[in-house]
Amino acid sequence: MRYTHILIETRFDEPNSVVTHMTEDVTLAVGGIAPEFEAFLSDGSKFVLSEALSSGKGVILYFYPRDNTPGCTSQACDFRDNFGRISDGSWKVVGVSTDSAKSHQNFISKHELPFDLIVDEEAELHSLYGTWREKSMYGKTYMGTVRSTFAISSDGTLAWVGYKVKTKGHVDQVLQDLGIE
Repeated sequence: MRYTHILIETRFDEPNSVVTHMTEDVTLAVGGIAPEFEAFLSDGSKFVLSEALSSGKGVILYFYPRDNTPGCTSQACDFRDNFGRISDGSWKVVGVSTDSAKSHQNFISKHELPFDLIVDEEAELHSLYGTWREKSMYGKTYMGTVRSTFAISSDGTLAWVGYKVKTKGHVDQVLQDLGIE
C-alpha cells in the first residue's frame, strides 16, 4: 500500500504565498535493495549501512516510536533477550527513533541494551524507509513512526520487511523467518 501526503510550506521571501508538494511514502519489499544511509548513533559515532554490511553480517533495523514507553521498552527488551541468538546468526541489531541522543543513552543504560540506537530527530531515515506516516488517535491525525522492522542481508537486499509490527512476538517471527535458531 502506498500513501500520498501533501506538504504545505510558506516561503520566507513571500510570506503570503503557499507552496504545495505531493510526496509518496516509500513502501519497501522483500527482495528489494535497502536504501543506503549514514546516521549518528547515540554516542555520536557515525553508522553507515554499507560499512556495517561489509563485515559480512546483516542488519536488523527496527523503527519504534519512543524510548521508555511500555510497548517500545517491551520490543527493545525482546531484541535484548534474543541478542545472543541474533548475533550468533550473523546479524547486527540497530534501533531507530526520533528521540534525542541523551534519551537513547538513558534508554540503553536503563534497560541494558547491547545494541546501538540511531538518532533520527528529523525523521529523515524514517522517511527513507517509509516508517514516518500519517497516524490517527482519538480522532486526531498526526505524523508519527509506524513500528517497523527490516532485515537487511549482507548483500544489501531486504530479507524481511514488516510494517505495523506488534511489540509482542514479532522478534520471534523475524528470527524464525530468517532461520535463526
